[in-house]
Order: sequence, then C-alpha cells, then structure tokens
Amino acid sequence: MPVTADIVATYRGPGRVVRRLLDMGQREDRSLALVMSFCVIAFIARLPALSRKAHLEGLDLSMQMGGALLGTVIILPLLFYCLGWLSHLAAKLFGGAGTAYGARLALFWALLASTPLVLLNGLVAGFIGPGPALNLVGAIWFAVFLWFWISGLVQAERRAK
Repeated sequence: MPVTADIVATYRGPGRVVRRLLDMGQREDRSLALVMSFCVIAFIARLPALSRKAHLEGLDLSMQMGGALLGTVIILPLLFYCLGWLSHLAAKLFGGAGTAYGARLALFWALLASTPLVLLNGLVAGFIGPGPALNLVGAIWFAVFLWFWISGLVQAERRAK
C-alpha cells in the first residue's frame, strides 16, 4: 500500500496500520526511511516560519535554514531513536512483550502519519505567526501524534503475546 494511503488509513485506525507494518517483517531500512521522511518534511514545514522571522528581524535566511537543517535532519533522528528505545523500556515496565524495533516503528510511523498537521502548523507559523491559531494547531498536532503513537505502541507491545 502506498505511504499516502497508509497515512489516510492511520486517521481511521492507527493500530491496524502499525500491525500491517510489523507484519512486513523487521527492517531497519524501513524504519530509518520513515523517521528521515518525517524529519525532511518537518524541515520543509519550518521554512515559512523561518522566512517570516528572517524578514521581520532582518536576519540571514540561509543561516536560519542551515541551523534548522542540522537540527531536524541530522540531530532529531538520533533523538527519536533514543525516544523509541525509552518507550520500549517503559512499555516493558507495564507488561509489554514486543521488541524495541516495534516501539521504534510505532513512534516513527506516528511522526510520519501526523505530517499533514505538521505542514499545517508550519503554514500557520509562517503566514499568521505566533498566537492562538498557532497554539491551537500545535495542540491538535500533538494530540493526534500521541493518539497515533500510543495506539501503535500498544499494538507493537501486544504483538509478541
């Protein structure tokens, strides 16, 4: 199934999509592609806000973009790998029987599936700027991301039982 179809299906039932991804077998290249895709899209989503900030404050846009690129595409995936491992350890404390790969996949898929809202958040940050609208869109993204992540993590940790 194409990634875009899986993203749409995730909004209907995130656990089913994660189960289908786990049934494809353990492949680190797939999980790395998921997290890197999210990070590239997150970088793209930051560009309108960076452009706005550079224009309003008279900053160099190239420097802003370089810092954002380093942070989102190089450093952020490493942090997500650590977060996925920590979520697996936390799930084990509550009786989870899955693998660290499953926990990572659940996190990475939740991030990638929530990218439409990340892009919306970037547009609001760029065109409207800080304020209630940006806070609302950010809160909606975070709630949807948590829903996807927890649903996927439950499915991944239940899998081995």
